[in-house]
Amino acid sequence: MMREKLTLYLDLIRWNRPAGWLLLLWPTLSALWLAAGGFPGWHLIAVFTLGTILMRSAGCCLNDVADRDFDRHVKRTAERPVTSGRIGVKEALALGAVLAVMAFGLVLTLRIETVAWSFAALVVALAYPYAKRYVAMPQAVLGVAFSFGIPMAYAAVTGEVPWQAWALLLGNLFWVLAYDTEYAMVDRDDDLKIGMKTSAITLGDWDVRAIMGFYAAYLLIWGVVLDAPHKPWVQAGLAAAAFQAAWHWVLIKDRAREACFKAFRLNHWVGFAVFAGLACGSLWRA
Repeated sequence: MMREKLTLYLDLIRWNRPAGWLLLLWPTLSALWLAAGGFPGWHLIAVFTLGTILMRSAGCCLNDVADRDFDRHVKRTAERPVTSGRIGVKEALALGAVLAVMAFGLVLTLRIETVAWSFAALVVALAYPYAKRYVAMPQAVLGVAFSFGIPMAYAAVTGEVPWQAWALLLGNLFWVLAYDTEYAMVDRDDDLKIGMKTSAITLGDWDVRAIMGFYAAYLLIWGVVLDAPHKPWVQAGLAAAAFQAAWHWVLIKDRAREACFKAFRLNHWVGFAVFAGLACGSLWRA
């Protein structure tokens, strides 16, 4: 019985799909490296890595509760634990709350400025599951939520959130728009039937072109903030990310469900490429 319950909990928080938290982790680690001017120390790395995993898991609990009446009409989500009734609403919310409290406990080991920004991050994260009912492009709300590790990282290192952090957040928002629109393309037919609002529906026939524009905006903004023209390793990382974005165009151009899902599932490698270029550059300087 306990083993079955644990399996359901792990399924609820998408434990077997680490791509979800890796999408959040790479830009956060990049911000840590930038704010620290190099390796930020194991304490900060551990706190932000574990905190990212915990909060993403908590977000899955809330999202599945909020979307349970919609998810039963979508092929990909119909068998989720909450939607299928194998985990109750109160139980899922309790698990999410425990995970969020654990993440907050980690934040309390950081500067007070980071603690303060964590409340703003929580508000945005709580808003996203309900934005899909009212906002034409709820992926923009998700983009802010998924990018809030950036200002929190700067606050943790320096006690301040400079303009560079907000510029990186804006750039990262475009990346989230790119990969989550790919994700939304998977469910477009089902979402149209149930009245869900997504960027894939809003953009219509412009979806693929918009996604490529989002990728370009992301890489351009990050390239400017990272001073790419003067940093060969950063150039290499951005070039690797751009190559992957071009490959994603090949995957999504025909709008096939499985190909779009593959593009989303492998998108964390785009963020890793950018982070790897930044981290290698800092090592080279050292």
